[in-house]
Amino acid sequence: MATGIEILLLVLVLVFVLGASTIIETVRPFIVNAAVGLLVLFLAQVVFGLSIAVTPIALVIVAIGGVPGSVLVILLSLFGIAFVP
Repeated sequence: MATGIEILLLVLVLVFVLGASTIIETVRPFIVNAAVGLLVLFLAQVVFGLSIAVTPIALVIVAIGGVPGSVLVILLSLFGIAFVP
């Protein structure tokens, strides 16, 4: 027979798992967006030979903006406005 402590621990674990699942489901699009944006920035440097200074600000812009953010960083670097090494 299950004791009260065992049932309480089971309920706490269930709440933790459901909470973690909700957080991961919420953050997943941001993670995918950041990964694709960083891949575009990396390919711009490797394939096209662009020299872009990868700073923490550039990484935040790319992580939040994804592909449009990486295009913005690339254009700012090409025109010499920001992120110029």
